[in-house]
Amino acid sequence: FAGYISQVLKNYTDHACDGEYVSLRCPHRTTISIQSSFYGRIVPSHQMCPSRYPYSYATLIKEDVACSVGTSLQKMLDECQDRRSCRFLVNSRLFGADPCPGTGKYLIVWYKCRPNEYKSKVACEDDKLRLSCKKSMVIAIYSAVFGRTQGGSLECPYQTLGMPRIECQSATALQLMIKRCHGKRRCSIYASTYEFGDPCYPGIRKHLNVIYTC
Repeated sequence: FAGYISQVLKNYTDHACDGEYVSLRCPHRTTISIQSSFYGRIVPSHQMCPSRYPYSYATLIKEDVACSVGTSLQKMLDECQDRRSCRFLVNSRLFGADPCPGTGKYLIVWYKCRPNEYKSKVACEDDKLRLSCKKSMVIAIYSAVFGRTQGGSLECPYQTLGMPRIECQSATALQLMIKRCHGKRRCSIYASTYEFGDPCYPGIRKHLNVIYTC
């Protein structure tokens, strides 16, 4: 279980040069969640993905190291988002018009593995948040936010007239929820500044939002 949760929470990175296959894969009961993507070249070929052209030809063509396409993220979402695994050959034709003909390019993808089935629970400030799983199952925390988000929370209407619409979040909420609830069948915690500290201005009402799976 510890290995499973560490894989779920990990940020993965994969890359492939032109003419190579990129292959993304997630553990059982999770799917790919693309975070970011880059296709092009921003470092010289002696640092990454050496030129496939003969050396004499490569010296005639000046390598472009400020080359990228704006379609790589959408292409990765189309190919891989919400799948357990995906694999395809990297080349410029996948991404539309070639931004720098004659320059060898590469794809870098950043992704996470998201549980297939997950639940969301919210507790308003100073209320108790309780999580529980059925017998023989344990809690795996995916994300935790304590503070104030731009949209607020429908479950926690704020009586803060005149307060600015700001976003403020605790940097330690996820680690604390993992420590308190990781691997347990049930757990509880108060959505309070005593537990999480106060990431906001005094007087701003906060909430705790936890996404987890069993």
